[in-house]
Amino acid sequence: MKTLEPKQTATNPDRLQKPSPRIWKIRGEIPQSVYSSMVVTSILLPLAAWFALSYSGLVDPLFIPKPDAVAMAAVRMFQSGDLPKDAWASLSRVGIGFCLSALIGVPLGLLIGTFKVVEGLFEPILGLFRYMPAAAFIPLIILWIGLDEPAKIAIIFLGSFFYNTLMVSDAVKFVSADLIKVGYTLGASRRDIFFKVLFPATLPNIIDTLRVNIAGAWNFVVVAELVAASSGLGYRILTAQRFLRTDEIFVGILVIGIIGLAIDFGFKLLFRLVVPWAVDK
Repeated sequence: MKTLEPKQTATNPDRLQKPSPRIWKIRGEIPQSVYSSMVVTSILLPLAAWFALSYSGLVDPLFIPKPDAVAMAAVRMFQSGDLPKDAWASLSRVGIGFCLSALIGVPLGLLIGTFKVVEGLFEPILGLFRYMPAAAFIPLIILWIGLDEPAKIAIIFLGSFFYNTLMVSDAVKFVSADLIKVGYTLGASRRDIFFKVLFPATLPNIIDTLRVNIAGAWNFVVVAELVAASSGLGYRILTAQRFLRTDEIFVGILVIGIIGLAIDFGFKLLFRLVVPWAVDK
């Protein structure tokens, strides 16, 4: 007599998983319309909160000025020539200080990540200085360099150099050792390994490192312009603080944000142009 057994059916593991909405797929693509709406929402929400707080009367305009007052202050500062002059002064200081830190820090970081002897020589002291705030060096910088532009640039340089160097060195260390072994197997020299294997493999992370750390350089603008500055967005913000001109403070902060957003976009564009193979498809 045959025994009836329960019918066995092949179960597809994928069918047991509840399908997730497309927008919540891990690292998945979403419709451009959805992405654009998220971008617009991220901008409109803070603006809506600002409008609501300032026009509701719940907050004194001394603390949060109305958007129209900030717009009028921006027009006034632009017409007087202060805003363009201050923006250019801060932009040039950040540009020079950060570029110097990148020109020295990136090659040094590549060497630290590549050669153990260089790592042993530089990494401990760089790691020590990384935790020292750049503002703490202001008295020494004034004593050694003076009060002119080089002092302000030096503060921005110190604020970004150590991070650029150590983050680049870490990026080199994450390059797969298999790539190096394959290079040697194919007859590559040490120079070839450095310039044709390690550097190209690290280049995407180098660009990302600079994109992230230039935001830190802008944070040091206010600190740098404490040193006998007569122009600059940080100087303008500090001057407005003394006279309780919160509308001008908002203008300075917003202009720094807009410049930073433009720089960030520029780095992302550079990333796509220089290392297209590293762009997520």
